[in-house]
Amino acid sequence: MKAWLFVAVLSAAGGVLLAQAPLPKDWIDAETGHRVIRLTGDAGGSTLYFHDNAFSPQGDTLMFNTPEGIAIFDVAKIGADGAALEIVAPPSRGGHFARRTREIYYTPSGAGAVMALDIDTRRTRDIAHARGLINADQTLSVVKNGKAIDPDGTHPRPPTRAGVPQLQRMFPGKRMEDLTPDQQYSVKKEDGLAPRALNPGLQSFVFTNLRTGESRETGFQYGDLNHLQFNPVDPNLLLYCHEGTWHELDRTWTIRTDGSRKQLMHKRTMDMEINGHEWWSWDGKTVWFDLQTPRSQVFWIAGVNMETGRRIRYHLERGWWGVHFNSSRDDTLFASDGGDPSQVAYATDGMWINLLRVQPNETVTREKLVDMSRHNYVTGRGGVEPNAHVTPDKKWVIFTGQFARGQRHVYAVEVARGGSRGAGSR
Repeated sequence: MKAWLFVAVLSAAGGVLLAQAPLPKDWIDAETGHRVIRLTGDAGGSTLYFHDNAFSPQGDTLMFNTPEGIAIFDVAKIGADGAALEIVAPPSRGGHFARRTREIYYTPSGAGAVMALDIDTRRTRDIAHARGLINADQTLSVVKNGKAIDPDGTHPRPPTRAGVPQLQRMFPGKRMEDLTPDQQYSVKKEDGLAPRALNPGLQSFVFTNLRTGESRETGFQYGDLNHLQFNPVDPNLLLYCHEGTWHELDRTWTIRTDGSRKQLMHKRTMDMEINGHEWWSWDGKTVWFDLQTPRSQVFWIAGVNMETGRRIRYHLERGWWGVHFNSSRDDTLFASDGGDPSQVAYATDGMWINLLRVQPNETVTREKLVDMSRHNYVTGRGGVEPNAHVTPDKKWVIFTGQFARGQRHVYAVEVARGGSRGAGSR
């Protein structure tokens, strides 16, 4: 990897301050041989969350966020001389591409209305009645009601579950002082999440008809509903999770928009088994998720085919695991964004952007793409999760990197090894 340059500067008090030079814009990773390109300008930026749709339906345009607003980038021009992002919308919340049109849905910061921007004409319009997430054919939106009231007395609160300190659950027989600082951080994090899993309140979904404005509240259940994702193809199917400490609940669910066919996607089979960070395949046929049997010991990318019920598991070594995974449109490639030793895998050599290739015998091979050893993964300590995305042409993996304090950028790493650097590169 190109060396990071530091300049020593004498302060007025006679001390020495270290000022870091700007990060490079184009380099060959010395550890992996893959070309890495910075897509954002000096102001920085970040990719979309791992399961949000970052590409136009045709796969030719990438979107991401910057302090100046929503940016788009021509996928075919990544790595070409003179290629640059375009700011097309103001800073916003929840921006993502539509599934069937060349529009970006977004909510301007400080506003409540959901807008749609046509990336070709640059025209914007209000999406009447929309609240929250919009489905594939733009007929419904959904938000959760986090303080639902039982409408008819048919949803009694389940028995209270006693909480057990997460130190005891995660590291039986050990004291906090026996753990590494990273393990201690993990225990404290799970102690904070556990109440959301053990004794959640009643919540529901509110679906709004975008033609009529009529809203319907349905799907009442005791769980902290999160990670709502409409199916990319079926406009009446929703994927979601019960949030909280993963080893204390069954997490991944689907439901029809009329409230019917609530279905658990994965039933845990052992104590401390976890699954989560679920996402749809591009064709809408498979629910993918991170699976560990049990937590922190045996690692998989797992999937369930919605049509056949067939279950798929790709085994991973500890160092291949990522905070999030993402798949190519044909499900032949997976990106893993790695993790530092404080993450659930506790990997001592896990800080990599990885490419996982599906093999004919239903295994995956791993190739390291980017050395992330200088990246700060810990959101609670000023860091950011990389949230990698595979481009539709499978030539690049897009990710967020924070290789120096205060310098958060969107990068693209070339899947083919040994690409030549652009003429204008650093």
